[in-house]
Amino acid sequence: MTRRNTPRIAFIGFGEAGQAIASGLRDEGVTDIAAWDILFLKPEGDKLKAAGTKAGIRLATSAADAVADSDVIIATVTAASSLEAAQSIVPHLSGNPYYLDINSVSPGRKIATAELLVGKARYVDVAVIAPIHPKRHRTPLLIAGPHAEAIAPLLSELTMQLKIVSDVTGKAAAIKMIRSVMIKGIEALTYECFLAAERADLLEEVTVSLKNNYPGIDWQETATYNLERMASHGERRAAEMEESAATLRELGLEPLMAEGTVAHQRAMGRLGKTDAVRATLDKDRAAILAAISRAQG
Repeated sequence: MTRRNTPRIAFIGFGEAGQAIASGLRDEGVTDIAAWDILFLKPEGDKLKAAGTKAGIRLATSAADAVADSDVIIATVTAASSLEAAQSIVPHLSGNPYYLDINSVSPGRKIATAELLVGKARYVDVAVIAPIHPKRHRTPLLIAGPHAEAIAPLLSELTMQLKIVSDVTGKAAAIKMIRSVMIKGIEALTYECFLAAERADLLEEVTVSLKNNYPGIDWQETATYNLERMASHGERRAAEMEESAATLRELGLEPLMAEGTVAHQRAMGRLGKTDAVRATLDKDRAAILAAISRAQG
């Protein structure tokens, strides 16, 4: 790269996370940013391209075009596509760029991706540990791997908020995947508990009972937030929880709770696409729960 604070950056995958980070870096003054997403070739990719154009991102014509002469590649694809995304660019890499794998996948998948890129790119295991909005590129990150320490100054210079957790690839992913058992599991429990309460016509009574045990939690606000997150992002979160389940298996644990969370997240993600449920997502938990019950019949 010509100067440490002016890297040439390529995004592989340009969904919510890619758009948020790219637009934040653009506002930070990084001018040479390209993006590629396989959806660019389909009608459903029009919104992605429009977001890129609005942010001043160069829309690449292919993965090869995106990564050409790049200093840093940031992979933000779906969990199921993380290894395939890396495979798609291997023949086109030059100059030994950094490869920031932000995808929410198991440590085993991150290790496999790192091995694929040996001699082609400097792999960095990255975990996003908070919602990508509103902080965008400043959302807290954990990074790990043998190249984490080398890239940390550049990322910090770009005002990215990060913590090096290990020089071993997979450790950042492990933290995220294990904590997701709790974070996304609580969302799923919220859905199951409060939907049952709504159907029993005991929503307020159950809420008061929970407050007795957990006085520090605002259950009305928590339930509304968790239900909205699941309805808006449930299918993606289900895929991420499948990676959490894979992580637990890698550790010799049976992912019973994680698999239940997968089912609830996926179900809510599908319900969230219905007009009836989507219309309530800016309302409170009672309205969302009532819409869910009606949608489920």
